[in-house]
Amino acid sequence: MRTTLDLPESLLSEAMRVTHTETKTAVIVLALEELIQKSKIAELKRYKGKIELGIDLDEIRARR
Repeated sequence: MRTTLDLPESLLSEAMRVTHTETKTAVIVLALEELIQKSKIAELKRYKGKIELGIDLDEIRARR
């Protein structure tokens, strides 16, 4: 999909440099993928300590 964006050149150049990405399109796709991944991880972290798995770690690690 074609989209016209007005992005700060310095920001785009730095993003390309730190990610070792050669094209503007690739760096924007990478940024969007990482943003989505970060959002999904944040959603999963909300469940920390709220799910009972019924797992005995000592038994799993053979510490009987």
